[in-house]
Amino acid sequence: MVLFGAEILKEKSLDEAKQAFVATLDSAAFTKPSAEDVERAKTTLLKNWDLEFRNSERVGLSISESIATGDWRLAFLFRDNIRKVTADDVLRVAKHYFKPSNRTLGTFVPDPNPIRAEIPEAPNVNDLVKDYKGEAVVAEGEAFDPSPANIDSRTVRTEKANTLETALLTKKTRGNVVAAKITLRYGDEKSLTNKATISDLTGSMLDKGTKSKNRQQLKDEFDKLKARVSFFGSGNQAGVNIETTKENLSSVIKLVAEVLKAPSFDENEFEKLKQEELAGIESQRSEPQAIAFNQYRRIVSPYPKGDVRYVGTFDEDVANIKATTLDQIKQFHKDFYGANNASATVVGDFDQAAIQKLLNAEFGSWKSAKPFTRIASPYQAIKPENKTIETPDKANAMFLAGMNMPVQDNDPDYPALVLGNYMLGGGFLNSRLATRIRQKEGLSYGVGSQLSASSLDKNGSFMSYAIYAPQNAEKLEAAFKEEIDKVLKEGFTAEEIAAAKSGYLQSRQVGRAQDASLANTLTNNLYLNRTMQWDAEFEKNLSALTSEKIKAAMQKHIDYSKMSFVKAGEFSKGKGAASSEKAPGVLGGTEKK
Repeated sequence: MVLFGAEILKEKSLDEAKQAFVATLDSAAFTKPSAEDVERAKTTLLKNWDLEFRNSERVGLSISESIATGDWRLAFLFRDNIRKVTADDVLRVAKHYFKPSNRTLGTFVPDPNPIRAEIPEAPNVNDLVKDYKGEAVVAEGEAFDPSPANIDSRTVRTEKANTLETALLTKKTRGNVVAAKITLRYGDEKSLTNKATISDLTGSMLDKGTKSKNRQQLKDEFDKLKARVSFFGSGNQAGVNIETTKENLSSVIKLVAEVLKAPSFDENEFEKLKQEELAGIESQRSEPQAIAFNQYRRIVSPYPKGDVRYVGTFDEDVANIKATTLDQIKQFHKDFYGANNASATVVGDFDQAAIQKLLNAEFGSWKSAKPFTRIASPYQAIKPENKTIETPDKANAMFLAGMNMPVQDNDPDYPALVLGNYMLGGGFLNSRLATRIRQKEGLSYGVGSQLSASSLDKNGSFMSYAIYAPQNAEKLEAAFKEEIDKVLKEGFTAEEIAAAKSGYLQSRQVGRAQDASLANTLTNNLYLNRTMQWDAEFEKNLSALTSEKIKAAMQKHIDYSKMSFVKAGEFSKGKGAASSEKAPGVLGGTEKK
C-alpha cells in the first residue's frame, strides 16, 4: 500500500483541501515527472540505503527482512533497481496503480463498478538473484573498546574560553561513517524573557534554506553528500546532529555552517512553518497523552509566564505562534546565534587535524551579540495535585504520577536511585511495574518510570506513566501504589539487583559503542568539564550497590504522598466522573525541552 496524508486546521476548508489533495494524486497518473525530480528521489533513496548498510545494527535488520522475503540478496537488488528507474517507469507504474477506485479517502465508499489494478504474480526469487554479483566491500571498521578509559585516551579535546570547544575521537568505522554534533548555547534568563516561541521557531527555520540555497536545493545538497542532518533549536540552545561519511564530512560541515550562520528566513517558508505548528497543536487538543503530559509539566515546572522554561497551554502556544513575526526571528538569530559558547564533537573515521582546522575556520570567530549565562533550575517543592481530565471518545487513557526531588547526579544516593528506578519501571518488560501491571494483570499497554537528575543543580525528578483503558483506572492506580509501597517497605531481591546491574551496565556500554550516542555524551562532557572518568566512577559505585543502600535511597527520596497525579481519558462512562474535569477546547501544549 501507499499512504498519503494531510492535517488541516479546522478553520480551513476541508472540501478545498480534499479537492487539491485528490487532484494532486490523480495528476501523478497522467503527468510524467521531470528527470530532475526522479534523480532527486533516487539520490535520497540511495543515500538512505548507503547509510543503512554502513551501520551493523541496521544491516542486520535489513538483511533479516530480505531473508524473510526470500533471499538476502534482494536487499542489494533493491538498490540496483532503484538506480535503473526512469521518469517513464514512474509514469507507467503510477498509471497502473494510482486509480481512483483503488484509493480510500477518509471514509470508504465502494464504487459499484470498480476498475481494479491487476496485480501480477510474484516473480520467482531464484530467477531474480541467480546471477547476482555484489559490489565492492565497504570498510569493516575496527573492534572498538567502548570503555571509559579507552574513550578518554583516544579523545582529543580543545577547550578555550569564548570560542568553540571540540572533542574529536577518530576510529575506523564500517563504511567510513562519521557522527558529529554541534551545539550553540546563548542568552540568559533575562534576555530570553518572552522569547521561548521565537527561539523555537528560529530553530525550526534553520533547514528551510540559506541565503544562497532554497529549501529543496539544501536538501538535495545534503543528499548528494550522503548526509543525515537534523537541526534543532529551542530555549537557550540550538545546533545540529550529523551522520555522513569520511569523504564528505568537510563539505557537510561547510554546508552546516552556512545553514547556522546564514539562514534565508524566507517569508513563504515561515508562513508554512506556522501553519504546520498550528495544525500540530490542533491535532493534539483532544489526545489524552498530550493533555496529560502538558498538565503534568505545568504542575512540576511552575515557572512564571514569560520565563523561557514556562509551559504554556494549547491556547497560549497558538497565540504566541500567531503573534511571532519574521522580523522577530531574524533579530533573534542576529542577537543570539554564535559559537563563542559552543561545542563540536566528531566520532568516527576522519582526518583529525583537517577537521579541527575546518571547525576553527568556520566557527572560531563567529560570536553572538548577547552574552550567555547558564539558566539555573533549582529544586522546587511542589504541592501535590491530583487531576482527572475528560477526553470524550478516546479508547485509551493516560496516567502520570511523579514528583520533584532535591538530587544532583553527583550525590551519593544517585547510583542507587538510578538502579532502583531501573528495577521499578525503567527496565521496561522485566521491571516491577511492567511485570505487575502489564504482564500479570493486563491493565496497561505501556507502563514504566523515569528518573533524572541535573548535573549542575540539585534538582531531580521521578515520573511514572501508563497507557490504559479508562475502565481500568481504579485497578491501575491501586496496583501502582502497591508496587511503590512494596519497594519502599521490602526493597529488591539479590537476584533482581544482580540482573539489573548486568542489564543496565550493558546498556551503557552499548550506548558508548554507538557513535551518535557517544558524540552526544562527549558534547555534554565538554559543557560539564567532565571526562569519561565520571562514567567509570558512576558505574563502579553502581556495581558496588547493596540491597540496603538501594532501599535506603528509595525510602529517602520517593514519597507517594508527595506525588502529583494526572489522568486523561473518557472516564465518565465509569466511576469517578464526578471528580473529573471536562477537557476544554484548549488544555495542553506541545512539549518543549
